[in-house]
Amino acid sequence: MKQSTNKEVLSGSNKTQNESPTKDIYLAGGCFWGTEHYFKQIEGVTMTEVGFANGHTENPTYKEVYTDTTGYAETVLVRYRPEVVSLEFLLHMFFMAIDPTSLNKQGHDEGTRYRTGVYYTAPEDLPIIEKVFAEEQEKHATPLAVEKLPLKNFYTAEEYHQDYLDKNPDGYCHLPQSLFAFAKQAREH
Repeated sequence: MKQSTNKEVLSGSNKTQNESPTKDIYLAGGCFWGTEHYFKQIEGVTMTEVGFANGHTENPTYKEVYTDTTGYAETVLVRYRPEVVSLEFLLHMFFMAIDPTSLNKQGHDEGTRYRTGVYYTAPEDLPIIEKVFAEEQEKHATPLAVEKLPLKNFYTAEEYHQDYLDKNPDGYCHLPQSLFAFAKQAREH
């Protein structure tokens, strides 16, 4: 297990040589295998990493998180290039992949580790997040059950969880295949 302590990651802004700057957002959308695979399809997403966010223990393992006693949510770090895809677009795509009124449950997966959430590291992202949440709330009669919080901590999940559906194309996923195809074709402009 490693905690993402890279200052670039935690600042929410990154730049590598010969590349445009990137930004990070942490999204909990139920089982992280499908959520990661979904966001990897979107043009402008440069990297994804599955892990555990906003819990109260150090260096949690998947086995520990699975007990629902650590406070962690299965979460995906999504790194993206803002000149290609905006945070607003990514958040709209996020809401398309979850049931935002379901508390601690997505698909057949139940437990606090499967809660939904948007965890941010850059304070300037909050107005955009608030705007998208307000737009989404207008579509529902019941309150959204999606957390909207600053990132407290993020620990990378074990290697076998990374890119799980690439390694196991027939592996379990709560998201339909059609959603992956949709994400691959989705464009902001």
